Amino acid sequence: MAISTPSPPVDVLDLPHGPISYRVAGPRDSGRPPVVFLHGLLVDGQLWSAVAALLAEQGLRSYAPTLPLGSHPTPMRPDADLTPRGVARLVLDFLAALDLRDVTLVGNDTGGAIIQFVLDLDDPDDPEGAGPSRVGRVVLTNCDGFDTFPPFPFTLLVRAFRHPALVAALVPGLRSTRLRHSPLGFGPLASGPFDPELTRAWVTPLAQADIRRDAAKLARGIDPAGLLDVSTRLPKTEKPIHILWGDADRFFRVDLGRRLAAAFTDATFDTVAGGRTFLPLDHPDRVAAAILNAA
Repeated sequence: MAISTPSPPVDVLDLPHGPISYRVAGPRDSGRPPVVFLHGLLVDGQLWSAVAALLAEQGLRSYAPTLPLGSHPTPMRPDADLTPRGVARLVLDFLAALDLRDVTLVGNDTGGAIIQFVLDLDDPDDPEGAGPSRVGRVVLTNCDGFDTFPPFPFTLLVRAFRHPALVAALVPGLRSTRLRHSPLGFGPLASGPFDPELTRAWVTPLAQADIRRDAAKLARGIDPAGLLDVSTRLPKTEKPIHILWGDADRFFRVDLGRRLAAAFTDATFDTVAGGRTFLPLDHPDRVAAAILNAA
């Protein structure tokens, strides 16, 4: 059975970077802290649909923006800063625009790296403070850390994305479900089969030249040295961190998760047997439970 969960309707928020689409699930009057999900490169907010549905059943309201990481449906403004640090500022703008506070920020894949950049930003609401005050706690699933940004062989994908003309040449091949779900595509990132409509939605925006331009800006800004530098300041983070790691991930290996947990002063670490990179697709129940426990 393909991995698929119906997604909530899409809303759009106009931010300084450009229009950001997002999905909301759960009761408007929830008394629990709001949850905001951050996905990785070449996927969108639908990665979290099953987790969001489980949280909604427990009374939590969640927000799943589609970040400008290659699968966004609408281009960003030409002058938008789409480096990882620039996308981190976009995340803070998103929280501020919706006036979300005491947020449980949840990341996977590149989204976990973006969270680390978020934690390293000065708070626009409190310039004299340290870190973003709107974030109450963090849950990280399999993601980048230190100088693993990204892990091999995704370094090759990032290099390719730096060249929009090369990506344009690859787009026709991505229309093939067999190729998208093969070992050269999304296949190794999850344990179960993918929903072809979901993966098609992830790659379709690359047919737009301006989306390829955005992806190139992001790819050119991805630098392992930059995330490694951020990691030296992670011990200053005062917010509670919970790390949930699939132990069968070939790319983000479990030792990376343990090392990341050790870098924070207030972190817990758990593993999911057989979990791979896309833990929110494979094990939404475990991810939802981790978020409920954190909140």
